Amino acid sequence: MTEAEAEQYAAETEAARVLFARPVSFVMGAVSVAQLPSDELPEVAFAGRSNVGKSSLINALVGQKHLARASNEPGRTRELNFFRLNDAMHMVDLPGYGWARASKVAVKKFQNLGRDYLRGRPNLKRAYLLIDARHGLKEVDNEPMDALDKAAVSYQIVLTKADKIKPAELTKVTEATQNAIRKRPAAHPVVLATSSETGFGIPELRREIMLTCEITL
Repeated sequence: MTEAEAEQYAAETEAARVLFARPVSFVMGAVSVAQLPSDELPEVAFAGRSNVGKSSLINALVGQKHLARASNEPGRTRELNFFRLNDAMHMVDLPGYGWARASKVAVKKFQNLGRDYLRGRPNLKRAYLLIDARHGLKEVDNEPMDALDKAAVSYQIVLTKADKIKPAELTKVTEATQNAIRKRPAAHPVVLATSSETGFGIPELRREIMLTCEITL
């Protein structure tokens, strides 16, 4: 990276910090596509296995502890939860997949809701697929990636809980993840690693979201 590129990167990172420090609010929890708010704002969505840390990551991005409700009960998120940031964009917390304390019918219903949203939201700029850094990609992650590839929805892998493993292990799982998605047509090639606990990787993810949504301050 040249000096000029480094300066630009630093300026973008600072702009993203300012953006995510601005007012943010919970808009609604939609239980059907018909309930979705208007689509005039750019959106990013967060998807992942149950208990991967979606709510914690959203809270870390905006510097609040209780905006998105984190739970010790995997699979609790069963709605499309919309958060409005500075009247500039929406962040959407999608229902988790892989496990939930609910009947199979109920699980299928709220997971199909997430799929319908991803396929039909014209202002969705990117989906961020969260993967636990301790475990890496699993077989259960192939289905949402296949669906995103088929729908041609841009998505980026974000490793969570990076503080729970050693740096060398994090490097290894990051490289393995990049290799695994290399031939997936809708996958962004850069894998980001984050920790909601320590803040590691959060500035980089904020910058990525800001640039993806083409927000200027």
